[in-house]
Amino acid sequence: MSTAERKIRVVVAKPGLDGHDRGAKIIARALRDAGMEVIYTGLHQTPEQIVETVIQEDADAVGLSILSGAHMTLVPRILELMRQEGLDDVLVTVGGTIPGEDVEELKRLGVAEVFTPGASAEAAIEFIRTGVRH
Repeated sequence: MSTAERKIRVVVAKPGLDGHDRGAKIIARALRDAGMEVIYTGLHQTPEQIVETVIQEDADAVGLSILSGAHMTLVPRILELMRQEGLDDVLVTVGGTIPGEDVEELKRLGVAEVFTPGASAEAAIEFIRTGVRH
């Protein structure tokens, strides 16, 4: 069954020790309201737990929400684990307080898009729809 015939499956994850998940919950609800199937992992997930969830849920995309400042440690580890598991076709997005100088480096490492504070839920929805469909 192609993604055109089934709902897009998105894992929304909060890696690391960041204890704030309001933004992750808002985006999870917006993605659900847009017709996507969302698996929210909850707080304090390790990179290994997140990648395992992506595998178990046969996810098309993963949205990582990070406010703690640990994005340059956690995201590369998640990307490395995903590559090891052959998950190159899973779209990876990051949202949160990411300094501008880190955005390009995250994209160079394999993140498809970075959504910083003020980005609209609609932009994330459209990006995921477009990225997963192709």
